[in-house]
Amino acid sequence: MNADRLPPVAPEVTATLVEDLSPRLRKRLDAAVTKLGARPVHRDGDTVTIAVDDDTELRLHAPGGVVAAADAITCGCLLAPACVHRAAAACAAPAADPATEPADEPARACPEPRSATEPLPDSASSPEVASPAQRGAADALWSAGAAVLEAGVDGAGAVAQAALLRAAHTARLRQLPRAAGTALSVVTLLRAARAGDPSYRTADLVTALAELLGTAHRVGTTSGAELAAVRGRVRRPYSPDGSLRLYGLFTEPVVTDSGHGGVRTWVAGADGRLFTVGDVAPGGVGRALGVADRAVRLGDSALTHRELGRAGLAVSGATVSPDGRLGAGKGVKAVTARGAAWTEPPLATLWETPPSEQAARALRSTSRYADPDGGGSDLLFLDVELLGAVGESGGTCLLALCGGGVRVRLTVADDDPALAHRDNLMLLATAPGTRLRIIGRLVPALHPRLALLACSHPTGEGTIDLGLDRLSRADLPDPAAPVHPAPPQPGGPGAHSPLYLLERRVEQAVPAGRAALGTLGDVTAEARRIRRAGLPTAAGLLTALCASAARRDRDLFGRLLPADTDGFATHWLAAARYTAAVSETLCAAAWEPAQDAVPARGLS
Repeated sequence: MNADRLPPVAPEVTATLVEDLSPRLRKRLDAAVTKLGARPVHRDGDTVTIAVDDDTELRLHAPGGVVAAADAITCGCLLAPACVHRAAAACAAPAADPATEPADEPARACPEPRSATEPLPDSASSPEVASPAQRGAADALWSAGAAVLEAGVDGAGAVAQAALLRAAHTARLRQLPRAAGTALSVVTLLRAARAGDPSYRTADLVTALAELLGTAHRVGTTSGAELAAVRGRVRRPYSPDGSLRLYGLFTEPVVTDSGHGGVRTWVAGADGRLFTVGDVAPGGVGRALGVADRAVRLGDSALTHRELGRAGLAVSGATVSPDGRLGAGKGVKAVTARGAAWTEPPLATLWETPPSEQAARALRSTSRYADPDGGGSDLLFLDVELLGAVGESGGTCLLALCGGGVRVRLTVADDDPALAHRDNLMLLATAPGTRLRIIGRLVPALHPRLALLACSHPTGEGTIDLGLDRLSRADLPDPAAPVHPAPPQPGGPGAHSPLYLLERRVEQAVPAGRAALGTLGDVTAEARRIRRAGLPTAAGLLTALCASAARRDRDLFGRLLPADTDGFATHWLAAARYTAAVSETLCAAAWEPAQDAVPARGLS
């Protein structure tokens, strides 16, 4: 049985079923989840049936595609409804995202209900602070996240995940959707890690866990506009933006860990602003490939997403979210218009900004602690010359030279074999010396790095959506053409930084828990090396983190007291935030042009 064959289960349902188990059954829950994963699954409409054994069936009823109540999971065994099978099924299924309102309607204010015992603000001018209920929900999220960090991936089984789901549900009821959504991401990544999902990366879980702990901590310490950003929004607000003349750039497939699939088409306005039109719903990669050829849901346009990526639109009554998504409300009208080539105005201006400025802008939008509604784009528009393939520990990437002599590593945006990303990248790697105009998504690293999304056709005619269109060898330049000599592998200001000594300890704590750092012993040598490199704060954080992990106090009788879970989580969060901030600074510096660089040859 694969988890993606089960319907999503609401977080509160999973939490309730696990909480109702007896202590004895909770100890058996992880084994039951593994055992249930090997059983056959049958879907009939809104009902999914799992054969627990030859005589017992487990049913999940999901009207509307989501299991929204505990009694929607039924079991035919003798111990039901107090059996372990119902909770195991809920833990094996994906966690459902809470239902949201339609995204194409104007946003309405939805203040949190005030308790009868809660005092009113002293004056209208006082900055808004979190309510006691919100602080309590944030504390619960912090405790659940700290417990996950304490135990590590190996110890964060179904019971720990259920506690995090319960805290996420409470946070959403208390109008803290940003923290609640991050908690669901942590649960999804924990399950992927424990299941051995090949797409799982420890760095993703580090990012999600740091975001969860950081957001939970900030709820009680911020006020006013900053608190509103920390709270987040249940859905994106759309505001009127009048009439827009839009020019298509490209279309990218979107496949999420939660089983959703679709496409996102990027367009630019006459003033250079970037907008997106998306269509993402449950369905995975198969839906992503199919939706690309469906009509865009925007006004009266009959263009498909692929066609819009190369054509244009004239929109009246447009509504736009802070992150540039175009609304599709009833008042929006759109008709097909002429597009523009990447070398023609207004699109050509996107490639005129120096790469270092583009990277700095993208870093502001991709920062781990950035305001999710702060706007901005993580896309870079570059003129490059391909230099060939470069081997890495995680696979092969394509090396290219862009403006200012900066060497950029181009990687695949999605490794799913059903998409064309990998095949296209490997084919382009066989054509060194080819000059292309590209669009990529910044990947924060100590060296310039992009996930390649679209490029001009190697023949100079048209553009290629690298996730959807497939290049052939006939599209490449003449193999007999002169080949650009292979340069040395790229580096950056942080390529030899000892910051990795702190970063690896931050990452090491996530899969193995606090105990992994508690047994390291003396880290004075590592701290001294970091300090010699001019990073005294990093050295202090490393020492404090490892000391916190190893510290275990005893009572008067010499018995070990419970570990200081909150103290360790605080030190870990400080180290994670510091490494993220320094890494972003080094990434921005890596994009600065070399002083002896030769000006790049553009395509316009």
